[in-house]
Amino acid sequence: MSVCALALALAACGGNSNDFSDIEPPQPPAVPPTQPPQATVPNFDSDGVLEADIRWTDFGVPHIRADNLESMAYGVGYAFARDNLCILADQITKYNSEQARYFGPDRVPGSGDSTYLINDFGFLTTGIREQAEAGFASMTANSRALYQGYVQGYNQYLSDTGIANIDPQCANQPYVRAIDEIDLLTYALGVALLPGAANFLGGMFIAAPPGVDPLPRMVSTPISAVQQSQSSNLPFNMTPRVSMPERNPQEMGSNGWGLGSDMTENGMGMVLGNPHFPHTGNLRFWQFQTTIPGFLNVIGGSLMGIPGVVNIGYNDNMAWTHTFSTAEHFVVYQLQLDQSDASNLTHTVDGAKRTIFKQTHTIEVAVGPGQTIQLEKDSYYTNYGPMISIPGNFEWGPGGNAFAIKDANLPNFDIVDHWLAMNLASSMDEFKQAFMDYDGVIFNNTMAASKDGEVFYIDDSTVPDLTDSAIGQLTNNPQLAGIRQAAGFTVLPGFASAFDYTGAVPFENAPKYEGTDYVQNSNDSFWLTNLDAPITGVSPLYGQVGNQQSLRSRMAHVLLSDASGSDGKFSPAEVEEALLNNRNYLAEAILPALLQICQQNRESSVDVNGNPVNISAACDALANWDGRMNVDSTAAHVFREFAFQFNRNPQWAVPYDVSDVVNTPNGLMDNDATVLQFATAVDKINQAGLAYDARLGEVQFVEKSTVNGMPSGERLQWGGAHNVEGGFNVFDVRTGNNGTELPRHVYPTIDSTTRLSADAQGYHITYGSSWMVVVNFTESGPVGRGLLSYSQSNSTESDSFDDQTRLYSAQPTLRPLRFTEEEIEANLVESVSISSN
Repeated sequence: MSVCALALALAACGGNSNDFSDIEPPQPPAVPPTQPPQATVPNFDSDGVLEADIRWTDFGVPHIRADNLESMAYGVGYAFARDNLCILADQITKYNSEQARYFGPDRVPGSGDSTYLINDFGFLTTGIREQAEAGFASMTANSRALYQGYVQGYNQYLSDTGIANIDPQCANQPYVRAIDEIDLLTYALGVALLPGAANFLGGMFIAAPPGVDPLPRMVSTPISAVQQSQSSNLPFNMTPRVSMPERNPQEMGSNGWGLGSDMTENGMGMVLGNPHFPHTGNLRFWQFQTTIPGFLNVIGGSLMGIPGVVNIGYNDNMAWTHTFSTAEHFVVYQLQLDQSDASNLTHTVDGAKRTIFKQTHTIEVAVGPGQTIQLEKDSYYTNYGPMISIPGNFEWGPGGNAFAIKDANLPNFDIVDHWLAMNLASSMDEFKQAFMDYDGVIFNNTMAASKDGEVFYIDDSTVPDLTDSAIGQLTNNPQLAGIRQAAGFTVLPGFASAFDYTGAVPFENAPKYEGTDYVQNSNDSFWLTNLDAPITGVSPLYGQVGNQQSLRSRMAHVLLSDASGSDGKFSPAEVEEALLNNRNYLAEAILPALLQICQQNRESSVDVNGNPVNISAACDALANWDGRMNVDSTAAHVFREFAFQFNRNPQWAVPYDVSDVVNTPNGLMDNDATVLQFATAVDKINQAGLAYDARLGEVQFVEKSTVNGMPSGERLQWGGAHNVEGGFNVFDVRTGNNGTELPRHVYPTIDSTTRLSADAQGYHITYGSSWMVVVNFTESGPVGRGLLSYSQSNSTESDSFDDQTRLYSAQPTLRPLRFTEEEIEANLVESVSISSN
């Protein structure tokens, strides 16, 4: 049954399980929310002159020292721009709805895909630029200082260097310009929508009442020297294709551990951070340290353009990391249209009429060298938020239903304040207070450990705070549950105010765990953060309880139980070994059985889509595999290709048992399906032209792009496993858009069932473990080791373009992080003092 058919049935709200008249509407907070107290730290410079000292140590890591937040962010913005200016310039263009102005209407020129029109009008529909303009002045002084300082540093680097001399990827490009704090805040508000409304831009673009053309129309006419389309008054065709959105289209994931005094050899806290993110594009991490003497001293990594605060890192007393949450951050509301309104611009809530109103937006679109036109388009809104339309699933009437999206992160002004409070925390109590005061960890779980050996987990991502009665309906009403399962996100009736929400789930109701043993997450839900103390009783919007765990999560639990050696306590070296040992959970579970099945069928040819495949040579190669995904592991790719096929239709001999979540399902069925899966894997390897006994380092590689987006020709061997194998240290191939318009090369995969590319003759790694860090507190302070797998700078001309990449390729390892003054001075490469005067 389609999502649409299920959704339409909700309109029959008067009977049986769909009678919602008896549930209570949401109640506003008893006390109006007030701005929490700011962290005590100097924010602005008294004379308005910003000054910062920047010292770079090995691998291009900047250490910024200043006397206040604005000057500190000034130094961070300057150092960041030196490494990655082109990425942020690209993102400012996107979130400010200026892509079509510089790139034209289509990502593929002339295709009619309308990608840039969709993005530009979509972000205008979300209103993030307007929200930034309206909200900036009322933000805390700390946040304003960080945004203002960062853009001044970014702009100074651009001015000092000159647009012709910056990273060649964007040198002299017209979209590269000085930015202001509103530009940067607009970008931050847009990033907050990544797991929500940003995936519905296409649905916003085509949302219009029945009979109304949703496509943009031209404002400025005529068009001189431009050939107009015969089918319209526009110089190009628009054929946008809008499909069902995903909540996590880039499949962002991570591993995170917090180990307490019960689990570490020295009885002090330890943290493992291991985000799995794209290696190119807008979601790259960047390393740095900031110091404001007497107030702040923190080191770590942050996503692009976060103004001055560390997302994953540590200070003298606390260490923390994040993983991508399974929680939902928005609700789609099904509206009941007022059938007496032929325009289909009225809906009802609790029987009262509500207007669907429109707002007209205008953009510039490039139609030729030096030529632009203006297009305008109407966007539609309700009391819930922007209207959306997804053909075949969520459609607008006539006279029946329509749909709107309400995103709990639209807008979110807490982002910088929340991470700043974490950066400043001197104890676990202060760290937890950050989550009580702010709601700015937009889509992450958090795991932390203190120097005293306390651990803390919370999913305080921004989750809609549904009423208890609405949660009861979502949990127990089979129609609502069915829609949620079919769509992949929650759809609720919009004709009953009881299903609306007034804010995000508060701290006290979020899933949490604290103790002195451990917390962990590998992107399965909050439920098994600690295997001995499952978390239950929270909103279903946070994710599942009792669900079968991914192979990677099962690997995490195994590593936690046996990687600490005979004493049951971890040393930093053992944690690093757990991260980098490239074990393979699926192989440990089924490899002996697979080899036996292989030998039993080695003499037969197996029909794979009409192609006879002999598996004997692949069986022999697999028999000599060491079971790891290291560069010297031979035939590792044979098992990986089997894992891809197995993942599509798992042939477990023993089913999942909720009483044994780590060890079930298990065993491998000896049947025709398993044999066919192995033969299909062999066929993929044959298509790629690979030897069965090839080393993994021969077939799995990193190859950077040139300035023009062409293959560099230098391939660096790469160790690491994949999610389908139950790897922990995960790497993968991503061939889709990476969130930027900067040029890069990709190799097409054979088909959607594999990551192998015949053109590449292997796996071209572009995703996975990125900012890897292990930090242990000691009596003399924190000791950290880390690595940024794709290196610090995106500029091909930088010494830090691929230095860490080469280090990992040669031998998977982390490197010392320079935190103390002595360590910084002993490894100093370059220093500069900058001033805005």
